[in-house]
Amino acid sequence: MITRLASSLLQRYRGRPSAPQKRVQNPWVENLPEGYSPISVVEPSDIVIAGYPKSGNTWFQVLIAGLLHGVSPVYGPDSVVQDLVPDVHVRKFYRRYLTPTFFKSHELPRPEYRRAVVLLRDGRDAMVSYQHFLQALSAEPVSLKEMLETGRGLYPCRWHEHVEAWLKNPYSTDCLTVKYEDLKANTVRELQRVCEFSGISRPIEYIQAVAAQSSFEQMKEREKRLGWEDPAAWPKDKPFIRRGTVGSYRDEFPQDCLDIFMAQSTETLRKCGYLDA
Repeated sequence: MITRLASSLLQRYRGRPSAPQKRVQNPWVENLPEGYSPISVVEPSDIVIAGYPKSGNTWFQVLIAGLLHGVSPVYGPDSVVQDLVPDVHVRKFYRRYLTPTFFKSHELPRPEYRRAVVLLRDGRDAMVSYQHFLQALSAEPVSLKEMLETGRGLYPCRWHEHVEAWLKNPYSTDCLTVKYEDLKANTVRELQRVCEFSGISRPIEYIQAVAAQSSFEQMKEREKRLGWEDPAAWPKDKPFIRRGTVGSYRDEFPQDCLDIFMAQSTETLRKCGYLDA
């Protein structure tokens, strides 16, 4: 278990950054405690986890907390994960523990984002999951057809627009692309790629331990047991982690809605390898 490995392996890794730690200057906020910065202040070596909503972003955030900081994917509470791998949509300030620091974001490319792990998921699966996500937060019915036709509720934009923006990479960000489907199929291999990209050294046994405790069923059990940092932000009777199945759109995406999505996104799906050439 990672908790046992942490006592032996992380003795050598906890608190050892890939680059020397240094305080980030806070030009807009006075008298912040040492080590705290506005969430908008990043260093060139920092890494943004950039994924469209419902593309495995929260799962990947948990994996990174385990990979970098030894937080058990099974027993680590969300408050700790959010502190170590801050979500730019949740936090106004963050504390820098390591350099590079990873940030979770759904944003489009920005000039200050110099490094990114771009999470890709088949947009057909992502959109079905997104509709369920919005429905759980709404007292009124959420129409998938209306989402697709008008963009209602979609942040920061439609799926194909988000993916195309990161594919174009207008600010020449150093990017590593990780597909949700590959992460599910071989978590260890994809985490090894992340380590290589990030300049982080971890023993293979450690990576295997992180992956072993991060299966989809374990993440669902974690949600039931520990919940989320802000319980009021998510209904207790609705699972945030739903199916996570590759290809689930086949039995969830109504044909008329799928036709609309395909008219918008066929070329993007093809570019990403989700359709035959």
